[in-house]
This record gives sequence, structure tokens and C-alpha cells, in this order.
Amino acid sequence: MASIYKKPVILRDPKTGEKVKKKSKKWWGRYTDSLGCEKRVPLATDKAVAQTMLKELVQKVERQKAGLEDPIDEEMLKPIDVHLDDFEKSQKSKNNSPRYVMEIKGKIRRFVDTCGWKRASQIKATDVQSFLADLREDGLSIQTSNHYLRAIKNFTRWLVNNKRLKSNPLDGLAMLNTCVDRRHDRRPLSQDEFSRLVKVAEKGPPAVGLCGRDRAMLYILAAWTGLRRGELGSLTRQNFKLNAKPPIVTVEAAYSKHRREDIQILHPDIVERFQKWLVYRKPAPGEILFPIDERTCGVDRRTSEMMMQDLKAARAIWIDKAKDEEEHKRREASDFLKYQDSQGRFADFHSLRHTFVTNLCKADISPKTAQTLARHSDIRLTMNIYSHVDLEDQSAAIAKLPGIDGENDGRAAG
Repeated sequence: MASIYKKPVILRDPKTGEKVKKKSKKWWGRYTDSLGCEKRVPLATDKAVAQTMLKELVQKVERQKAGLEDPIDEEMLKPIDVHLDDFEKSQKSKNNSPRYVMEIKGKIRRFVDTCGWKRASQIKATDVQSFLADLREDGLSIQTSNHYLRAIKNFTRWLVNNKRLKSNPLDGLAMLNTCVDRRHDRRPLSQDEFSRLVKVAEKGPPAVGLCGRDRAMLYILAAWTGLRRGELGSLTRQNFKLNAKPPIVTVEAAYSKHRREDIQILHPDIVERFQKWLVYRKPAPGEILFPIDERTCGVDRRTSEMMMQDLKAARAIWIDKAKDEEEHKRREASDFLKYQDSQGRFADFHSLRHTFVTNLCKADISPKTAQTLARHSDIRLTMNIYSHVDLEDQSAAIAKLPGIDGENDGRAAG
């Protein structure tokens, strides 16, 4: 039988310091749940309100016994922090990197705190749209805005799949077009630019903790394998099978972006160059070859600064070698070896991955093969983002078209 009561409490008299037994200000309820266990819960200070609350609890138990109570309703009443903590555990269980889990939880936490959500049921599309609009108004890019939207939609989708929310309130929200607001587009390096970059790096002073020959080898591997910064920063001598047919380098699943073991085939020239570098480097067994990533060496080295330093040095040498003043002016006005060109595109470390994919496409390799070698899940990413076609490429392509009489005279367009 359900009933309400005043819970006895012991308080200390502020005047005498003696302990005094009194009744609680709040009414408490006593009832039996659907499993037959006695429950005691705090209700309200007003007796009538407390009786109403207890009556609702008893009715809920009756609905549960009759199979009419939706367990999702109870989940939706839990504090959103409970769900967020469980979501974090779920992300960790998928073997996601600690950095990824921290970043996605941080983005969701900003939504929760800014929008004032206390429960999952309070998540609204209008709140999300307003939050993202404020981000963009404060100067953040559309791409960053999309990252935030992707994070919160990941969370609400998880809530629905785990029966903590009846429907996804963000299903109707779509990503914005990043093409209209690109903040850090990359460009590939031409063969001439890359060659000059490597030569300067080999003979240059240390940068961000790496000597010149190590930087040159790092650039070569990045541009001829397409491996990402964190993947290159995880490699030891044991990751390379130089005598295999074909020779390969393996990225362990813990460091691969897709959380799976990745194998990349090595070009014969790269194998020869790498073997010579190993003789110079003499790495110990298990030693990280390129200590640039915080996960493996405890230091997060700014590879963009490294590229900027070597490109600047290579460009200065190239300009100084101009034959006359007119050519010197042309070279100064050129984008050749610039870290950021006149179109606002960057030649940072990740641009070496763009160089890799662009060179694959220039070699007339099929789009599907290029996608596989780039380890992209979507061929549109390979073709539209990482593959670049400049005016020289377009001109060469037009020159291959037959003339009016149906023959190709080999002349370039323009």
C-alpha cells in the first residue's frame, strides 16, 4: 500500500549545539515498484502535491505491470550528462582514438552548455541551427560548423538507436556547402617544386626538432605513399617490408584514420632512397622514425612550420638564381614554392597527400585504383578534393583532342 510520510531527521540546534530529532520539511512517498521492491522517494513540501506525485508513481507502476509503459520515457527524463557519459564510453569501445573521443564530446558539450539542455528530450533543431549560426558569425568556417553538426547528429542518432530518444530531432538538418567558404584549401606541389623542397630540406638547418635529412625523407614518404601525418608519426623500422614483393609499409590500426590496418605499396625508387636513409639514421628496434605526433613521442610538432621554413628557403634560392632583373621580378610575382598562393591555397604538410593523389591521376591511373591507393571510402573525395587539375593539365588535355579535320596535329591549346 502506497503512503506518504515525514522522514525523521536529526539536526543540531544552533544555539545549544545539541542534536534535535525533527521531521523533514519535505514529504516522502513509500510504494512498491513493478518488481515488488519497496521504494522510498522524496516528493514535495506541500502535502497535496506530494500525494499527487505519489499517485503518478503508483499509476506508472501499474502501467509497467500491464506492459503499457514505454521505457524510453524514463530514459528521456534522465539528465543529459548521463547519456553523454555513456556515449563517450560507446565511442571508446569502438577503438576510436582518445583525441577523437575528446573532440567529439567537447563539441557536444558546447551544444549542451550553450543551449541549456538538461535532458535529451530538450534537444531541438532550432537550438542547433541558432548555435551554428552564432559560430559562423563569430568567424568560424562552414567546414567547422559542419564538424559541430556532424558531432551532435552522431549523438542524437546514438540516443535513438539505444532507445533513449523516440525520434531524431535533427534528421532534417543538412551540412552546408563548404565550397562557398573554404578557409584552408590545399594545393599539390609540382614535380619541380617538390624536388627543390627536398634538396633544400636535406641541406637545411633543423626545424621543429627534425634534422634536414629526416625532413627530406619524411616529405618523400608523404608524397609517394599518401600517408597522413599521424600515420607517418607512428612508423618504426618494423612497419616496412622492403624485401617483400612488392615492398610495403604497414600502418597499424591504432594509428590509421579508419581504425584498421592499412598497407601501402612502395615505389622502387622510394625503397632505394629509404634504405640509404636507414644506413644514415641507424634507428633502434621499435624506435619511432619520425617523432612528429604526440601519441607516439609526447610532442606535437608543427609540421606546417617545417614546410613553411623549407619552402621559403627553396623559393629564396630560386628567385636569387634569376638571370636578369626582369626575370627576377617575374619570379617574385610567381606562386612557385609559395606556402600560400594567390588563390589562398596552402602548401602545408597535408598538401603532400594532395600531391600523391594528383600525381596518381596525372599518371592516367583509373579513378577506382586512385581511390584505393588514397584509402578513401568515397571516390568523390578522391576526385573532387584531393585531385587537382591546373591550366597546364587542361591545356594538355585539349591538345589531345582531334582537329576539325579529325586529326590531331599535337599543338597545345591557346
